[in-house]
Amino acid sequence: MAIVELIMPKLGESIMEATILRWHKQPGDTVQMDETVLEIATDKVDSEVPSTAAGVIEELLYKVDDVVPIGAAIAKIRTEGGASVTATTAAPVKEAPAAVAPTPVQAAPAANTGGSVNPNRFYSPLVLNIATSEGVSMSELEKIPGTGSEGRVTKKDILQYVSDKKSGKVSAPAAHPLADNTDTIVVENTPAPTVKKTENAPVVYQGNVEIIEMDRMRKLIAEHMVRSKHTSPHVTSFTEADVTNLVHWRDKVKKEFEKRENSKITFTPLFVEAVVKCIKKFPLINSSLDGDKIIVKKDINIGMATALPSGNLIVPVIKNADQLNLVGLSKQVNQLADSARNGKLKADDTQGGTFTLTNVGTFGSLMGTPIINQPQVAILAVGAIKKRPMVIETPQGDSIAIRHMMYLSMSYDHRIVDGSLGATFLTAVAKELENFNPDREI
Repeated sequence: MAIVELIMPKLGESIMEATILRWHKQPGDTVQMDETVLEIATDKVDSEVPSTAAGVIEELLYKVDDVVPIGAAIAKIRTEGGASVTATTAAPVKEAPAAVAPTPVQAAPAANTGGSVNPNRFYSPLVLNIATSEGVSMSELEKIPGTGSEGRVTKKDILQYVSDKKSGKVSAPAAHPLADNTDTIVVENTPAPTVKKTENAPVVYQGNVEIIEMDRMRKLIAEHMVRSKHTSPHVTSFTEADVTNLVHWRDKVKKEFEKRENSKITFTPLFVEAVVKCIKKFPLINSSLDGDKIIVKKDINIGMATALPSGNLIVPVIKNADQLNLVGLSKQVNQLADSARNGKLKADDTQGGTFTLTNVGTFGSLMGTPIINQPQVAILAVGAIKKRPMVIETPQGDSIAIRHMMYLSMSYDHRIVDGSLGATFLTAVAKELENFNPDREI
């Protein structure tokens, strides 16, 4: 008999922790290899964690809503095998809970003392966003004991502090200077107590309103969008493309394509194909920024913004899009879109994107000014395809004809992508779509 540890899996290069949403198994329950043991959530997507062994659940090391670091042991499974647990495997079980245990966080009242403050302390964007939304001042944040690496304040640390603050276990430091420096008579004759009551009083909304609490994904999207705007100086360029040949070709082949491939062909794979060709010509578009270093990505992984039934947005990624033909791109687009809408995306499906495409025309918009999907440096939006009278130049002279026209807009990070490169790349994509071969074979 042996004990096997179930480890919190790596969920992407930028994800360091995950929240436990639900345990499917309890101590004493039998579990099969690859059977789902629990559901977890990251700032990208919800996922299921399967068992890595067959046996009986011996112990659950974390509770629902606990935030667990990647690589930590989250459960023990008793198997029938004879191998014993090695020291290297057992070590994380003892160490990992200490990294997120609530005990150090209970020291949060020290935030109200005159302890030293480290002005160079690092805070993740998520921690700063929570601090802002919960009204935690920077002076409070700097004094919260951190349980992360090198004393870093983790998501669990600040949420514990906020919870303690709301329950009255700790109070805001701002209240202490008033109590220390002002006697009772002066306090009663100043508006300070009124201000304090106003801060704690519920907000009253005028008129006939409905209050809707953001769900978890919408909060994460909001934080991601704000962080992107704070990170990248956005510039947006616009152009238009005559996509008449592309529209006619798709109309001509879509029935045959669906019959042969058992999959529909939409405009999205055609747009992705054009983007990939242009990225190969302008590789700096496919990069990210790390301090003062530009990281040019050799892999071309195209994210496609997808609307969910809830109204939220998620960006599954077509990995190595440059290695797929049009049929492969079409199947990838359809499979990822279906998984997104049915809540079946895996964590890896949203990781590793190097450039994003969003189709605002799906909802009838002619154009948009999209926000960059960090840490990428550019995002392309395609608008609705509309018929318009256009001037056609020919060797025989100009004429006016009805054409299928589409606006394209691209937002890019001006720290890396200058206007000349951004506009040139965007124009190249438009030309690629305009020069689509109407006689192309499927």
